[in-house]
Amino acid sequence: MTASLSSVMGFASIPAAAVVLGGGLASIRTPSPAVRSGVQHLAAGVLFAALAVELLPDVIHRRLPWVTLIGFSLGVVAMLALKAATGRLEARDAGTVAGALPLSLLLASAVDILLDGLLIGISFSASERQGVLVTTALTLEVLFLGVAAAAAITGLRSRQKIMGVTVAFAALLLTGTGLGAYFLAGVNGLILDAVMSFAVAALLYLVTEELLTEAHEVNETPLLTSMFFVGFIALLTIEMLV
Repeated sequence: MTASLSSVMGFASIPAAAVVLGGGLASIRTPSPAVRSGVQHLAAGVLFAALAVELLPDVIHRRLPWVTLIGFSLGVVAMLALKAATGRLEARDAGTVAGALPLSLLLASAVDILLDGLLIGISFSASERQGVLVTTALTLEVLFLGVAAAAAITGLRSRQKIMGVTVAFAALLLTGTGLGAYFLAGVNGLILDAVMSFAVAALLYLVTEELLTEAHEVNETPLLTSMFFVGFIALLTIEMLV
């Protein structure tokens, strides 16, 4: 049974608040690279668990291999296109004057968080249980996103403008959630399977090409590495308890 739109938006307000919280904390004191790496490892483990215990079994259960293949392939193409676009923007930003606003980072973050909102809405369209777990997983990811965006523009803009950016991110997440939940509520299994397969590809990209890639930019320690497994077992335990 899927949740009502108001209930979905209520759950989505948690990661939306996490974005603002992350930006606010980073505007006051930027976390060290080691702390950021630990949060990234933790978020990657939580997201990977959400994939393993909820999204993938749900897709496999429908047994629509061709639909799954098409949806997954479209997700991969979309993520690679996003990576190429942000790469070009980053190259352009590299030639700008010092102190310029990092437009590529902000655009990539905006697209990322809009997609996160869509994933939350999509998950609730499948089931409330699945939506809650995906929301839990993405809350950690968007918390770091708010930290990263604020850290990148700290010193370039006032604290009020930094908070304005993170509030705009929160609004984007809620918009994405509303769109996903509203337009996918009650759709048939064929469409839902294609959309869920797209979401699986997007989350795999997020874990492997963003969170873990950036997390490995600092010197690895056993503690940092273990945070991935802490995140995984934490969400797996929640799944068994609820």
